[in-house]
Amino acid sequence: MTATFLLEQMLNGLQFGLMLFLLAAGLTLVFGIMNMINLAHGSLYMIGAYLAATAVGYTGSFVAGVLIALAGTAAFGALLESSLLRRFYGRDHLSQVLATFALILILNDGVRMIWGPHAMLVNVPALVSGPIELLPGLHYPAYRLVVIAVGLLVALGLYLLVVHTRIGMRIRAGASNREMANALGGNISGLFTVVFALGAMLAALAGAMLGPVLAVEVGMGESIIILAFVVVVIGGIGSVRGALIGAIVVGCVDTFGRAFLTTILREFSSPTVADNLGPSLASMLIYIVMAAILFWKPRGLFPAQA
Repeated sequence: MTATFLLEQMLNGLQFGLMLFLLAAGLTLVFGIMNMINLAHGSLYMIGAYLAATAVGYTGSFVAGVLIALAGTAAFGALLESSLLRRFYGRDHLSQVLATFALILILNDGVRMIWGPHAMLVNVPALVSGPIELLPGLHYPAYRLVVIAVGLLVALGLYLLVVHTRIGMRIRAGASNREMANALGGNISGLFTVVFALGAMLAALAGAMLGPVLAVEVGMGESIIILAFVVVVIGGIGSVRGALIGAIVVGCVDTFGRAFLTTILREFSSPTVADNLGPSLASMLIYIVMAAILFWKPRGLFPAQA
């Protein structure tokens, strides 16, 4: 285990964590402000990836494709919230779970009808298609560095939006006490639409940025939304800062577990046992960490009410 390999895995974990943050930030705001469990948030990530892949194919520009995906998914999210999901805000969480699970199936079939059942591939932009030598012996893909930079810029932008703007003040007020914010004259209905559209746009950005790394396919949002919920629970519901810290924790724990756990187990057991046990433990590791954090901090690391 060399220092360069360790640093490479740290960068991989940071990149994965920041993409999880894009998903979890919108999810935690929707959950914290609207008290809405939206299982279909991963479908917005999928729609963003498909819109970006399609737009890149037509325009030949990756940047234009990402911008079109952001605008299209934000508009779709606002329409979805105002026409359908708004009806479930006053209902119990079981109704929300059932409704948004049905929405996952509907959107999957809708995407399949429009784009077909086969996966779409998006090429890495030519400008960042090669590796960059960060240190002697450490060559890291330039595109993954771009993904990290975009994630950090979005995190900074969200911090400035939530902490230093009027709409951010309304978002924090709604997350802390929705009834009081409504009683004081806040346009909660309009705020909900804006927050949901913002969450949809962030999910679309994650999908668009991961398009060249992962296959764009139907159902791609289901597996990643579970990790996004883990991030929300670890960080604290309604907290953007918690979503960032939780996402980096999950990204690094998952990456390091898959990279090193089998090797560590070989020091204490036979190679056969380590090879069989290591991958299973690595996939469980983030949930073990989540359980440990919740035992210590039942409301998450940085709950919005704190």
